Amino acid sequence: MSHQKDLQKLTAAGLLISLGIIYGDIGTSPLYVFKAIVGLGHTNFSQRISETLVVGGVSLIIWTLTLQTTLKYVVITLRADNKGEGGIFSLFSLVRRKAKWLIVPAVLGGCALLADGIITPPITISSAIEGLTTYYPNLPTVQIVIAIIAVLFIIQQFGTSLVGKAFGPMMFIWFSMMGVLGINYIIKMPEILKALNPYYAYHLLTSDYNAFIILGAVFLCTTGAEALYSDLGHCGRKNIQISWIYVKTCLVLNYLGQAVWLLQHKGQSIDLSINNPFYKIMPDWFLIFGIGIATIAAVIASQALISGSFTLIAEAVRLNLWPKVRINYPSEQKGQLYVPSVNWLLCFGCIGVVLLFRHEAKMQAAYGLSITVAMLMTTILVSKYLQRKKVPAYLIGIFLAIYLTIEGIFLVGNLHKFMEGGWFTLSIGLVLFTIMWTWFTARKIKNRYVKFIEIDDYFNIIKEMSEDDSVPKYASQLVYLTSANFNSEIESKIIYSILQKQPKRADVYWLVHVDVVDEPYKSEYEVDFLVPGKLIRVDFKLGFRVEQQINLLFRKVVEDLVKNGEIDITSTYKSLNKHKIVGDFRFVVIEKVLSRSHYLSLYEKIIMFIYRELKKISLSEERNFGLDLSFVTVEKVPLMLTSPESVKLERVNHH
Repeated sequence: MSHQKDLQKLTAAGLLISLGIIYGDIGTSPLYVFKAIVGLGHTNFSQRISETLVVGGVSLIIWTLTLQTTLKYVVITLRADNKGEGGIFSLFSLVRRKAKWLIVPAVLGGCALLADGIITPPITISSAIEGLTTYYPNLPTVQIVIAIIAVLFIIQQFGTSLVGKAFGPMMFIWFSMMGVLGINYIIKMPEILKALNPYYAYHLLTSDYNAFIILGAVFLCTTGAEALYSDLGHCGRKNIQISWIYVKTCLVLNYLGQAVWLLQHKGQSIDLSINNPFYKIMPDWFLIFGIGIATIAAVIASQALISGSFTLIAEAVRLNLWPKVRINYPSEQKGQLYVPSVNWLLCFGCIGVVLLFRHEAKMQAAYGLSITVAMLMTTILVSKYLQRKKVPAYLIGIFLAIYLTIEGIFLVGNLHKFMEGGWFTLSIGLVLFTIMWTWFTARKIKNRYVKFIEIDDYFNIIKEMSEDDSVPKYASQLVYLTSANFNSEIESKIIYSILQKQPKRADVYWLVHVDVVDEPYKSEYEVDFLVPGKLIRVDFKLGFRVEQQINLLFRKVVEDLVKNGEIDITSTYKSLNKHKIVGDFRFVVIEKVLSRSHYLSLYEKIIMFIYRELKKISLSEERNFGLDLSFVTVEKVPLMLTSPESVKLERVNHH
């Protein structure tokens, strides 16, 4: 916990780390936002530059950053921290008791964020590299971008803490560079500061027939706001709120500077594919350094998004929203994880995006549609959180009215992107949604058919069997994983496994139950001696960010119990007992297999079919729980969907 406390403090190191981890996505948007606004919907990208468009555009950017990023995320949403952790699944854990249907916005939001993670690295890296075409018009940018992306994903498995240390100072240089370049141009035309007045934003939206398309382009300036909340756990709220002041100032200065450059070319027709205003405000001698710094910033932005995706999937696995996959911890640093399957999925996805769209301008078309969905979902969950915090209803009403309107308008503004490439991220999002929804629903369907029985009915028979020498001994200590939430109950299949399916005699029977709790880092256990010395139940309460290594955790519990003299695990075989040799432990993992499915509806049949396919590629239960495979027996038990009584059969005797 001390680590959590450190993070919540405001420190220079904390500020620097937050610069490095959090603002990648938002911080690299000046590379392409203005290009998207001015080059609107024109494939040849040459368009006459009008004052209304430029001043209104920059005004829209400033007010979007203020209302959407600053007010909604930095001021309001960051308060919804779950013991110091943020992100859509942490938020869902806080409010899931409120209503069953909240699972829908949580899953939709999570999928939209992951889908977006596939398009952010290509667009930021491409927009940085394409700056080089000023020098070398025939540069093979696509190949360079793919090479950078491939290297980025290959190094993930070694942990990123080494690179992480350099991120903060690099991003500090990046933001400062953007601020200085902006000021440099603002001095030339101070009247650009009138764009701070929201009237110009309003004027542009009411006077331009392309208003919604413009909004779709403006929205790109706030796409990283979700990531900002997800990284709450890495940096702490205070550090994020203070560092954002500096970041926002530099961003606004840079956008104003770009606006000045565009106004200097008012009335002219400019080919934006080779004249990116971001690079045009750099002095010629500085350009090559500027492109270098932009490329590093783009890589850092992508890195932050990849790490965010790993965290998201790890939480989804623990909340039973994603198939069990391998999760590695490459370094000692907290929150550092590596999920191989997701890493390669993202890698191929990103390379696919580059090959499909080839140019950053075409990627903008696909970008932003899925993130509006994620933002809308966060708005719904935050409103529930505010309700839980007893915030007056009228304030929650105002919050919902403002943000559902803003994000609704942005969503409409982004809908035209569907045909231009938005279909790509949305279809990826849909695949992810299908996986999460199937995994969640299939578990519910299976649980309907799990029968729980009162455990105390079996106390005597278990005790007698344990002492019955005529039954061959199966193991000294026999451990079952149970999903019964109450210690008075047990699944009938466990009793069936002990007493009927090859009766299993043991000195001690253990029942282990894991409960994933809403607090991120909780690690507690309770022990209940149901039949002293014969039947013991251990309940683990683990946070949704804690790795479930049941093997190690269980061993620790047993050691504690032995130390306190509560149990004796010495082997009862005479020859071994006199030498004080510890008895053997055996885990039994029971897999529930649905035997007949014709009692399920068509929808449930489809869900179970997809679930079975996913199960083939996911980790087995025993691997997922970190059990030592040499001590595990896996038993498949059919889930009977009907009792034999309901079968109609008539006996006929032939004489």
